[in-house]
Amino acid sequence: MADEFHPPVEEYLTTIYELAEDGVTVIQARLVERLGHSAPAVWEMVNRLKAKGYVTAEGRTISLTPDGRGLAEAVVRKHRLAERLLTDVIGLPWHKAHLEAGRWEHVISDEVEERLRVILHDPSTCPHGNPIPGATPVVRRMHLIADAEPGDVVRLERVTESVEIDHAAMSYLSEHNFITGTVAEVRAKAPDGTLSISVGGHTLALGKALTGSLYVSVG
Repeated sequence: MADEFHPPVEEYLTTIYELAEDGVTVIQARLVERLGHSAPAVWEMVNRLKAKGYVTAEGRTISLTPDGRGLAEAVVRKHRLAERLLTDVIGLPWHKAHLEAGRWEHVISDEVEERLRVILHDPSTCPHGNPIPGATPVVRRMHLIADAEPGDVVRLERVTESVEIDHAAMSYLSEHNFITGTVAEVRAKAPDGTLSISVGGHTLALGKALTGSLYVSVG
């Protein structure tokens, strides 16, 4: 199975996994949006994955089978451990870790993965707050920052994959020092849902695309 397992298959399986992790109902249109592939190309690949026993389709909804989920988790685990290594050990900036880890995830062996878990003290999440499959989960009471109100003090806990793949958004958050673990105060909320928050004495605006993808806890 390992010999036939190649990056395009990994790309689709991990995308389905990550969309479901974010609470998105996975249909073909969502895969087209996330992957930037044509609808016919996505349809062809989904059929290939079904034939291999990696996914099932109930109506329009696409789900991972146990085999598909296991393979997706293996790649996601290596990706998120690589992100930890890049930020915690190598010192790569927070907003650059996702893209770089995407180059590493396909070449990390199971033996190296195990050593990473030891060296990194078996982290529960990646630097962006997303859970590492197989690690001991951390119980966190989180809600979308979109639900926060002026005067709330919040702590950024998790950045969803939809933001992680948006380099401009990640750079914006990083440049304003609003990264996971950072505490901020919500100063204002516009009628369209845009939030003005204060981080370290500086104010930044978060539009709906971000407020609907950032999870926080009470600071």
